[in-house]
Amino acid sequence: MKGEKNNIIVGLDIGTTKICAIVGQLAENGKINILGIGKSSSQGGVSRGMVANVSKVVQAIQEAVEQAEKVSQVKINTAYVGIAGHHIKSLQHRGTLNRHNGDDEIKKEELMRLEQEMENLVLQPGLDILHVIPQDYTIDGEEGIRDPEGRLGVRIECNYHIITGETSRAKIIGRAVKSAHLEVADLIVEPVASATAVLSQDEMEAGVVLVDIGGGTTDICIFEHGFISHTAIIPIGGDRITMDLQEAFGILKSQAEEVKVMYGSCFPTEQMKNEVVVIPGLPGREPKEISVYAISQVIRARMEDIINKVEFEIALSGVNNTLNGGIVLTGGGSSLKEVKQLFSFETGFDVHIGTPGQHLGRGQVEEVRKPLYATAIGLVMKGIEIEHAYGSQFAPNQLMDSQQAKDGIQEPELEVVDEMPNPPQKPKTPKGPSWKSTYNMSMFSDLLRQWFSDDEENDFK
Repeated sequence: MKGEKNNIIVGLDIGTTKICAIVGQLAENGKINILGIGKSSSQGGVSRGMVANVSKVVQAIQEAVEQAEKVSQVKINTAYVGIAGHHIKSLQHRGTLNRHNGDDEIKKEELMRLEQEMENLVLQPGLDILHVIPQDYTIDGEEGIRDPEGRLGVRIECNYHIITGETSRAKIIGRAVKSAHLEVADLIVEPVASATAVLSQDEMEAGVVLVDIGGGTTDICIFEHGFISHTAIIPIGGDRITMDLQEAFGILKSQAEEVKVMYGSCFPTEQMKNEVVVIPGLPGREPKEISVYAISQVIRARMEDIINKVEFEIALSGVNNTLNGGIVLTGGGSSLKEVKQLFSFETGFDVHIGTPGQHLGRGQVEEVRKPLYATAIGLVMKGIEIEHAYGSQFAPNQLMDSQQAKDGIQEPELEVVDEMPNPPQKPKTPKGPSWKSTYNMSMFSDLLRQWFSDDEENDFK
C-alpha cells in the first residue's frame, strides 16, 4: 500500500504519567479500527501536563512509538499530538462579515474567511490561538442558525469559542516530537480530543460537562446546546493523590500508587476502620500497617479539591442551569472506586463514566476501550476529521510489507514523481467520517510549519 492513501492516523498523548501512541484506521462503516498501541512511562519528563525535560520525553516517545509500530506493523511518520497544561485558556468572541449581495447564497469560503479573521485577534504577548470553534450564527438579525451555508443574507455574525496557549509550551512539545523523528501533523487541545472520543451528540445537545481526570491535570470541556462553551485545564490529577498518600504515610511513590489502585476509595466507611494494609518497610525497617479508612480519607480530601475546582469552572461558564446531560467522567482517574458517587454527591449532577468504545470497530487491542485512553483515541478521531476535510502535507503512516515486518522497521522507499503544476486544494465539500463533527481544524498547523523550518531545526540540534 505504499504511496496510497490508507487513512492510518496516529494519536500521541504526552501525559504526566504515561506517553501513549495509538494507531487507528478509518473503516468503511465510519468506525475506527485500532491497529496497535504503544505505552511508556513519562519518566518524570512531564509535569502537570507540560513537557519539563525534553530528553526524557523524547526517549519515552520513541519507546511508545516503537511498540506501536511492532504491534500495528505500520511505519509511523506523522502524529496528531495532544497539548495540555494550565496555560490553556478559552474565550468567546463574535465575528461579523458584511456581504455585498444578499441575494447570493452564502458560501463555505465566506464562512472560512470569517473564521480565519479570528486569527487576527490581539492576544497577550507569548500566546497563540490553538483552536477557533464556531458556535451559532446570526444572519440579518435571525439568531440561532447552525448551518448558514446556502442561506441568503447581507450581514453574517458568528460566536466563536477560541482556545489559546503559550507559544513556548507548544514549541517545546513540537521540538520533542521532532527530535523523536516524527512530524507533528497538528496540536490538539486534550479536552477537545477527549470530548470527541467520549461524548455523544445527544449529550452535547442536552448540555454536559466532560471531566477528564489524568495523571497531572484534570481537563474540562463544557457544552451547551451542542456547542462547546468553556474549556479549562486544572493542574491537579491522579498523580497528586499518589503524592498525598506518599507524604501522609511515609511510603514510596510506587507503594502509594499501588495502595491507591488496589485499596483506595473516594468514600470512607465505618467498616474500613477494621481493615489495614501492610506495606513492606525499607531494608532494615519494620513493615507499616495503614488503615484503609485513612487511605480513603486522604483520597477523598484531594478529590473534593478537584471537584471544587470543577464546580468553579462550571460557574465561570455561566451554563449551570442548562446541563441536563450532567457530568461525564473519563481518564485514568475515573477508575477510582466510588468516584462517580462522590462527584454526584458533591455537585448534585447526574454523573456517569464515559469510554471511547462507541466509536471503535474491530481492533487488535481491546484495552483501548477504557477511559484511560480517551484522549489518545480522540486525537486519532480529530486526525481523521482534519485529513478528510483538508488533506495532509506530511508523509503518511504506511503499512509495512511482509519483508519489512520480517526484517524490522525500515524507512519507506521514496517514489519519484513529476512536480504537479497545480497543487492540491482544500475540498469545497469536506468528506469525513460518519460521526458528526463539532470542531473545525486547529488554526495552529501553519505556525508549526513556521516554527520548525530547516534553519531553526538545525539551531536546535
